[in-house]
Amino acid sequence: MSPENLADLSLSAFETVVGSTPGFRPRPGQHEMAACVAATLSRADLGEHPAPTKAIAVIQAGTGVGKSAAYASTAIALALERKTRVLISTATVALQEQLMTKDLPALAQSMDKPFVFALAKGRGRYVCKLKLERLVGNGGVAEDLFDADNDAPKPAKFGSVLSQEEAEERRIRLYETMASMLAASSWDGDRDSLSEAPDARDWSTVAAERHTCTVRHCPRFRDCSYYEARTRLAEANVIVANHDLVLASLGMKTLPELDNCLVIFDEGHHLPAVALDQFASSMDMSNLRWLDKLPKILQEVSNALQLHIGEDVATVTSQLKQALTQLARMAMDMVWAQTGQNAQGEGQDGTLRFAHGVLPEALTETVTQIQAQATGLSKALEALGVEVKAIAKEDPAQATQCAQQYAKLGGLVPRLGAIVSTASLLLEHGEQPLAKWLQAESEHGYLTMTAHACPIVPGDLLRQFLWSQVRGAVLTSASLTSCGSFDYFLHEAGLINNPNVQALEVASPFDYATQGLLTVVHTRAEPKQADAYTREMVAELMQDLANVECGALVLFTSRAQMRVATEALPTSLMEVVLVQGTQSRARLLGSHTARVESGFASVIFGMQSFGEGLDLPGKLCETVFITKLPFAPPSEPVDEARAEWLRSVGRDPFNELVIPATGIKLLQWTGRAIRTEDDHAAVICYDKRLVLQSYGRRMLAGLPPYRLEQRKAKGP
Repeated sequence: MSPENLADLSLSAFETVVGSTPGFRPRPGQHEMAACVAATLSRADLGEHPAPTKAIAVIQAGTGVGKSAAYASTAIALALERKTRVLISTATVALQEQLMTKDLPALAQSMDKPFVFALAKGRGRYVCKLKLERLVGNGGVAEDLFDADNDAPKPAKFGSVLSQEEAEERRIRLYETMASMLAASSWDGDRDSLSEAPDARDWSTVAAERHTCTVRHCPRFRDCSYYEARTRLAEANVIVANHDLVLASLGMKTLPELDNCLVIFDEGHHLPAVALDQFASSMDMSNLRWLDKLPKILQEVSNALQLHIGEDVATVTSQLKQALTQLARMAMDMVWAQTGQNAQGEGQDGTLRFAHGVLPEALTETVTQIQAQATGLSKALEALGVEVKAIAKEDPAQATQCAQQYAKLGGLVPRLGAIVSTASLLLEHGEQPLAKWLQAESEHGYLTMTAHACPIVPGDLLRQFLWSQVRGAVLTSASLTSCGSFDYFLHEAGLINNPNVQALEVASPFDYATQGLLTVVHTRAEPKQADAYTREMVAELMQDLANVECGALVLFTSRAQMRVATEALPTSLMEVVLVQGTQSRARLLGSHTARVESGFASVIFGMQSFGEGLDLPGKLCETVFITKLPFAPPSEPVDEARAEWLRSVGRDPFNELVIPATGIKLLQWTGRAIRTEDDHAAVICYDKRLVLQSYGRRMLAGLPPYRLEQRKAKGP
């Protein structure tokens, strides 16, 4: 079938779906988006092909367009016709839940052809039955094999012995309960389906891990929770995953091969940040007791299976520990030389970034030693692991023992791997620098020194590792443009100047000029005069909050700013305001909803996480207050390193990075106001730079066309 016919077929599937939806209102933007998805994905050549055509659509779809119906119905129909699969990747759990519990079940009811959908999760979300059985058999006592947190600081330095005993008892009860539920088939081994979320440390001890798994040679492989979930994925036509898992799975067979399926990245504006996280590396130089156990574990495994270790593991491990301890001391001195001392004369926590990504000469020799020693140990570990797997394959009678011995080795692999990758990146010097830094953190009287390294341009990573594989994809979000242009996102996502990419902006069906009002308040103080501005803004905010009759949201740019506003609340507003962090997000939103639905005023004070993905339609949010333009000055080491590099090559990081990133954030923040075609809401911004500065006007041009009003601050 030709690409044109495929596109027509999938678009008609979309039309059938929306036509059969009760109470459906035709949305030209949704149809336009579906047509773009159909045309794009039908052009892509999948599977073996001498010169495959690639096709990628970048679609900004404003609030209310109905993105998921537009892309899901179209892509699924196309995949069924082409006998391939659809991978839908999101950034948040909330959207995953919406797709799995609402959108996809509704589509399955209304589409002509049946399809199966499944949620993909990382291996660590599933229990390892072999580990659990071993622990329950040992009365819950973790041996070296499973001792996941043996290096972690004790949670209560001054805690009683009884509290530690209670923690151990809780752990034993948890493991025994898990084992009995598995035996009774009342639990599927998925952490998320437990009635209560387990403590992270308790779970990590029994979680499935790639490095501790002998796969088919494990005696529990046939009823492994993770591989049962993998089987369900293999049978699914539609797989829902998240950006982290998609990028972490590159080069593995966890998910469908990206050159042989159709890919949708919803909440696509998060993809660049996730890429940086995925390719960052760090190593802990403080908690090294696991290294003392490494030679012993290797010897135990080799003895148990009568194998030989070629490397002098004990000597190399001792040298590695010495080198890491030496590096930790030097790092501590360097960080403390910068952060100074606290009142007790002790060094203070902090971060030291190496300018231009250049590792100081004083550290180079030690880091080089660390890299060589850790690499040698990794190879010895890998060689022994290969032999253990070979025995399990050749002699099934030893499969259980091999699986247990392999798991002992596997617990060491990620730790050594982190040292090898971090040391290698610290020593790397290319045309484009990496961000490299040291960090000192103390908690409960314990000091942890870590070293970090990370690439600084996400687009390069995505171009090299993701887009080199993807054939047909759609990236979509309500906020992909900044200041009215796709350029910033296309740069960040590694898609700029790619001939296979087309960008489409689909307008929201909302009538913003009628439904919304944007008021910019002119304070006397300049926003850069932080203290004076905050005082004046807070006074103005308090007067405006007194007029709130239903639901409202106040978005702050810093905790300090939110604290000043909270402390300034008059008695009459104290019962009205709910502050982020004082209770769980779910409980806070529940309280807010209950108040508004009961006819009371309710105001949420929130930070960045409340400025995105929060859906409060109608009376739940009739006003959004923006306390300051949400600039994020380069304070993180990666942001600082990137800004430094841009300046060094004659470019302006403020114009190139800060303004566009702020423009996207402002688009998200204002997007909390109008959520449906029936909403009427106001946005009040207290930062006059939005209309007075040229960069502010650029951001304003990228916002929906609200009616604009300006007013002077009333003053005290």
